[in-house]
Amino acid sequence: MENKNILMAQKIAAAVDKAGGKTYYVGGYVRDKLMGIDNKDVDIEVHGITPQVLFDILDTLGERLNIGTSFGILGLRHYELDISMPRTEKAIGRGHKDFEIFVDPFLGEEKAAVRRDFTINALMQNVLTGEVLDFFGGKEDMRGKVVRHVNDTTYLEDPLRVLRAAQFAARFGFAVAEETTALSRAAALTALPGERVMGELEKALLKADKPSVFFEQLRKMRQLSDWFPEVEALIGVEQRPDFHPEGDVWNHTMQVLDEAAALRDGSEHPLYFMLAALCHDFGKVLVTEETDGVLHAHKHEVAGLSLAEAFVRRLTHEKKLIDYVLNLTRYHMQPNRLVGEHSHTKAFMKMFDQTPYPKELLLISKADYIGRMGEGMRREDMAASYAPIEKKLGEMYALYQERMSAPYVMGQDLIQAGLKPGSEMGEILAFVQKLRLAGVPKEEQLKQALAFARRK
Repeated sequence: MENKNILMAQKIAAAVDKAGGKTYYVGGYVRDKLMGIDNKDVDIEVHGITPQVLFDILDTLGERLNIGTSFGILGLRHYELDISMPRTEKAIGRGHKDFEIFVDPFLGEEKAAVRRDFTINALMQNVLTGEVLDFFGGKEDMRGKVVRHVNDTTYLEDPLRVLRAAQFAARFGFAVAEETTALSRAAALTALPGERVMGELEKALLKADKPSVFFEQLRKMRQLSDWFPEVEALIGVEQRPDFHPEGDVWNHTMQVLDEAAALRDGSEHPLYFMLAALCHDFGKVLVTEETDGVLHAHKHEVAGLSLAEAFVRRLTHEKKLIDYVLNLTRYHMQPNRLVGEHSHTKAFMKMFDQTPYPKELLLISKADYIGRMGEGMRREDMAASYAPIEKKLGEMYALYQERMSAPYVMGQDLIQAGLKPGSEMGEILAFVQKLRLAGVPKEEQLKQALAFARRK
């Protein structure tokens, strides 16, 4: 069944055609269609008729909406369809939205396409005939897997395009053209709002098989300092070669990030998980030191909490996200460490109880282990060597789940047994939680909890 947004686009195009105009699919929809990628965001651009004629056409087809008033973008209620007319933009400030917009329905297709960011996004497809207009070699760049800017002046007017170039490179497995990389070095990113930076970062982390490409490209562009200084600081921080044959902390973090991307579908919070993978070793910048010729980064998982928090808060103030990243950063070392130390069951139960995200803690620990591949090493071999560790952790997690799902003593049970609510109730319930972790049955929990209360 054809997408209802496409059907509506065709109805609009037919009406525009009768009025003497033309309608084109534009932007990412055309790019993804030619690449065989599903894209439900349909954008059309209407040429050759006045705005009032377009308004009249839309009003006959449904309830017209002003989606982006300042950008001249229209829509129809109950449809996910962005409808615009050709426009030119003039930068009046340094921010992403600091533009003066001029709508010109008779501008012409090529001049309208000049304002697009990259050649692969400047393609236009006639809605009725299917003809693709390609003024800047977008199809050739698509075949060559290249992200290339359309126009030097308009590219630098919107600094968000620098991040978008890196994001596209990561997401599509493309290379950024040398001239685009060089031009990007002149862009000023400081005026961008955090939520826009987060938007591009989120796409790189969630849609790319290798999110490391996003950061590697920004490194080439020399554009890490403004928004990702904690990541940039990882460059050149050395590690013990016997533990980390992959090299410095930057190399390790990039490998962990790509491994996390392979595991993110197993996470209930994919974006949070990917950010935690990015932040997990920030603390090594602060604590790495050499003692008797051996490099150490003791307690880096704790030392890095302030850096991780500063990094995330620069992009968002979402408390749940911040808490998640800090929790997994703090405890990411524990699963593999406990297995390596042949720890008792009690230590594993305590570890799982310290995080609201035990399953995802195991995922980040796996990514941390496999993300240590030196030259000539294969992921398959790393995964095979991790299998016994993963098996042990899986057994311990299953036991933890079993114990947490068993009946247990709650506050109302203690009250029914004769205890009065008060300040000590929390301490008694904490004692009960220890009994749960130890696998003590509910009846015995109650006995021991009452004895504990009497001692108090």
